[in-house]
Amino acid sequence: MENIKPKTYDRYIKALTDISRAITSDLYLEDILRLIVMVTAKVTGVEICSLWLIDESESPKKIRLKATQTIEPDYVKDRALNMDEGVVGFVATHNKPLILMDVLKEPRFKEKGMAKKLGLVSMVSVPLQVKDEKVIGVLNCFTAQPHEFSEAEVNLITAVANQAAVAILNTELMVKTKVIQEELETRKLVERAKEILMRRRNMKGDEAHRWIQKRSMDFRKSIRHIAEAILLSEEF
Repeated sequence: MENIKPKTYDRYIKALTDISRAITSDLYLEDILRLIVMVTAKVTGVEICSLWLIDESESPKKIRLKATQTIEPDYVKDRALNMDEGVVGFVATHNKPLILMDVLKEPRFKEKGMAKKLGLVSMVSVPLQVKDEKVIGVLNCFTAQPHEFSEAEVNLITAVANQAAVAILNTELMVKTKVIQEELETRKLVERAKEILMRRRNMKGDEAHRWIQKRSMDFRKSIRHIAEAILLSEEF
């Protein structure tokens, strides 16, 4: 990784633009995470990036590896650390970057097997932080040669990380909104299907609902699918 030059600034701006564009796209969270590590590695010239997110659904909370651009998927699957564990736990808990000249000599670094396999030496780890200073995860950047990350480099990587945090939160909100919207649409379809059954078969509302549920189980189709079939039959 080189010292910061005008061309490098341009590449960082391009990275922020790419990530910002992803915020308003229809990509889902996994795609966004892959994009973040790929773009960050490309514009910084580091060997590899990895992105960890805090899982608040567990008690106590854990921090999970979610994306990296050069390791096989099996490595990423179900890789998690406690919040008081490893470099990522330290960075997430203390909300400040950490620079290591040699990851193999750092007791807190838990991924030594991966580092040896990929020939990784130095790293900078920065928190993914949103406006209220809440940390939602950690972004790691590794080099294959000993490297002293300058303050300018750390600041620019932090800018990318913070933009990534916005993208992640917006994507999660988008997914949740879509799920809620689909649920509301399904309820409307089921209500209309119930009205048809009540009229056709002289059923009460709860009887019509149970009839739809039973057909859903019998045919192994979603309730929405059964409701849509009823509505379609009414049209004909």
